[in-house]
Amino acid sequence: MSVFRKVSCLILMSVCCAGILSAQDLVRGQLFGNADQAMSQAKEKRGDFYAERTFMKALEYYRDADEKYKGGGNLDDIRDKLKTATDLFTKAADVGKQAAIMFSRVITARTNADSASASNYSPELWRKAEDAFKQAAQKFEDGSVEDARGSAAEAEAAYHTAELEALKTNFLAPARTLLQRADETNAGDNAPKTLARARMLSAKVDSILKQNIFDTDEARQVAEEAKYEAAHALYLYQLIQTMKQQDKTFEDAILTDERHLDEVADFLGIKPHFDQGFEGPVRNLITAIKSKDAGVRRDEDSIKQLSDISRQKDNEIDNLRQQIGSMEKRVGSLTENEKELQKQGEDLQQKLLLKEQQDETIRNVRGMFTEQEGIVLRDGDNIILRLYGLSFPVGKSEVEPEYYPLLTRVQDAIKKFPNCKVAIEGHTDSQGSDEMNQTLSENRAKSVAEYLMANMNVSIPINSQGYGESRPVASNDTPEGRAKNRRIDVVITPEWAQSGK
Repeated sequence: MSVFRKVSCLILMSVCCAGILSAQDLVRGQLFGNADQAMSQAKEKRGDFYAERTFMKALEYYRDADEKYKGGGNLDDIRDKLKTATDLFTKAADVGKQAAIMFSRVITARTNADSASASNYSPELWRKAEDAFKQAAQKFEDGSVEDARGSAAEAEAAYHTAELEALKTNFLAPARTLLQRADETNAGDNAPKTLARARMLSAKVDSILKQNIFDTDEARQVAEEAKYEAAHALYLYQLIQTMKQQDKTFEDAILTDERHLDEVADFLGIKPHFDQGFEGPVRNLITAIKSKDAGVRRDEDSIKQLSDISRQKDNEIDNLRQQIGSMEKRVGSLTENEKELQKQGEDLQQKLLLKEQQDETIRNVRGMFTEQEGIVLRDGDNIILRLYGLSFPVGKSEVEPEYYPLLTRVQDAIKKFPNCKVAIEGHTDSQGSDEMNQTLSENRAKSVAEYLMANMNVSIPINSQGYGESRPVASNDTPEGRAKNRRIDVVITPEWAQSGK
């Protein structure tokens, strides 16, 4: 056989094989398509967890059908197995949908515990919670709803306990390490009061977290204080031990402290006297520091004022130069300039008319909302609807029906700005972890954006963005301030802002 014929045969065989493979793929897609889609939906709804036995049974039928297909088995038999697998996958998906509602509190508790790294910091409690959750899912799959509720409550409590223990371990690990060293070195012999304060602060962290596990800022701060006091106790213990070994007296300790204050006083240009104790010198040092600080601020203010004046004068000179140049151009061409000035006047009048129309529109929008519902602000060319009257349950992001009328007025307000762009911004207060607040703000903004787009009947692009606790508008130290920081901002960019009119 010639080389040409051999090559031709190889090419023909390759083409035929490719055609066979393509046909096989097409046949398989038609056979397995429904089952593949049902399996994907079951996984999406966590049917492999909430209905594990049903899902695994479906998977057996699916794999059996796949093996028979690859082995060239009977197509009717394969179709029957895939039909059974599809039905079981669909059942698992339905159970998953119902379970997501049934176990919503457990899911939230698990998410919070996972955010606190409970699997690392409290692994035994985490495993206990996971086992209880799995039992709840199995009972729910079997139809034992009441038994499932009991196991779910047990799992929820275990997740909360695991989260609490993880937070305590995470926050208090440095302080506990130092307290253990203090016990090993008997630091309490020389610094009992400081060590007792460190223990008190460590216990306070436990109490704070039990009262409000969602606000970790205070617990983290107290844990840092506990760490400091534990380290302070170790330092005092070592210092006193050294003094004892060197036969130092109380007088030596007091004189050392006086020398340290002397160094500070010398820097400030004063001479302290300790014949009446430390109180007077310390008061004088504070007064001197405040005076020096005030002088620095006055110097900074003076420099800033001079800089502002210099910048203002430079601007005035530039303006005068521009006016001189303009006047020079007008000489000899007054007629042409008069026409130009007339055109500029007409353009200015048109711009003023547009500006009045824009301001009137914004005034109308302000009148659509009460102070309790929200306020309308201007940020440059953007209009912000700050919806104080739109609230969400703790840890939730779904828009409740009672706020639909308010969002309807928001939709009406948006429609007053044709061809505008809209962004929904979610914000929270500082209670809770940064990560949880960020996720919550994103979900809330997304929910509002989706509601508005679904009910607007007008094609307007609406984006959403969450900023967590990073952009407060009031103090988070008071309930009123936190209430203002928990908000949804609807940012409208009108068409005139986009076009630069």
